[in-house]
Amino acid sequence: MTRRRTAATSLRLLLRWMVILMMPTINGFMWTPKQMMAPNVRRHQQIKQPSIQIYQQNRSVLIPLKAAITPMVVTSAFHGNINFVLMSLLLVSATGVAMEQKTTFGKALSAPLVTMLISLLLANFGIIPFKSPVYGLINKYLVPLAVPLFLFDSDLRRVVRDAGSLLIAFIVGAVSTIIGTIAAFSLIPLKSLGEDGWKVACALNSRHIGGAINFVAVADTLTIDGSVVSAAIAADNVVVALYFAFLFYLAKPGATKDTEKEDAMNLPSLGDDIVVTNEGQQNLITTSSIVYSVASASCLVTIGEMMTRAICPSISSMVITSILTVLAATCYPKWFQKLRSSGSAIGILFLQLFFAASGASGSLVLVLRRAPSLIAFSVVQIAFHFIVLMFIGRGILRLDPNELYLASNANVGGPTTAAAMAQAKEWNRLTLPALLVGVFGYATATALSLSLGPFLTTRL
Repeated sequence: MTRRRTAATSLRLLLRWMVILMMPTINGFMWTPKQMMAPNVRRHQQIKQPSIQIYQQNRSVLIPLKAAITPMVVTSAFHGNINFVLMSLLLVSATGVAMEQKTTFGKALSAPLVTMLISLLLANFGIIPFKSPVYGLINKYLVPLAVPLFLFDSDLRRVVRDAGSLLIAFIVGAVSTIIGTIAAFSLIPLKSLGEDGWKVACALNSRHIGGAINFVAVADTLTIDGSVVSAAIAADNVVVALYFAFLFYLAKPGATKDTEKEDAMNLPSLGDDIVVTNEGQQNLITTSSIVYSVASASCLVTIGEMMTRAICPSISSMVITSILTVLAATCYPKWFQKLRSSGSAIGILFLQLFFAASGASGSLVLVLRRAPSLIAFSVVQIAFHFIVLMFIGRGILRLDPNELYLASNANVGGPTTAAAMAQAKEWNRLTLPALLVGVFGYATATALSLSLGPFLTTRL
């Protein structure tokens, strides 16, 4: 019994010292070893404190161990270490993907939101810094590369040829999202966000036409504050999750009007291995495909930046880069089709790093303070999107309601969630069109949303 108590006491002391080493401040108060000690340890404080030698400028200086092992010193050393910050972001990104893949909680929140929440907590507890050169490198170099990597499969001829009436439903949904954004910004102008209000409205508009990559592109182009990005993603994910449940409730399983069936595909996702099988060909990730993907994306980004400086230096180069990638994928579909799986995989990694960096630069207090207004904005935006979509698509164009629900899913969630919904509802012939119209959303959402900004700032 005595041995067990001694072991338990030793374990508790070890854990306390680990907390002391890693935790700098909480609410502006510095925790010291003396304040963290348990009462039974304080009884032995009359024992002389051990000392260590720190060598500076070829002479030794004797200082107490308690002063040497200070949380602020340890944390500051880690904060200035670029390798430590990059390691932390990579671990957080991997944790977000793993949680989405293996846990119900992670699937409900999605990998980007889990990644942002973890990095937000780590930064606010002082384990990783609020500001670091690593964050700037991610935003400056990796995010622009992620844009073309996600668009390697955006062959417009294939979209028009294979998407059919679902493309019409998707376009109606995109127009409905723009109308919903204007209506939501009129009712809830997001004044609490200051100058970032209209920027967040544009970013959410891009997300509800394309996907997360478009939100990232618009947020980076308009330089939205990191804490605002964290709050917007967190709030919108809550609303989107409820909206998906609503769409699944309305949609009827089984064959649609066209009973033609197609083989199911293994679709890329943040939480799955990315292997896409279509038309009898398996698109695998190899060393050569990774190298070619990064090289192709780098060329497109470089040309896009050069053209942007020559044509219109006031806009982001991501807009021109997106257009160039779509044109290249349409003109050379065989080359880019071979790279789509590796491109998506690398793009997801870069996107996860962006979300980790955005969460790390955000304030937890500000996120919680801004979340309610952002939730209300997303609710109004998506509600108008659905009402206008059903009015035009069902009332005027007489489109199949299941196709309208699927198109709405592709608008709000992106190609992966739409194709997954088609598979879950056994709409086999719509699986490939859902993926294609979602990619079409990737290709068009950024430019549409950035062009909406002047209207929101001048007319509303």
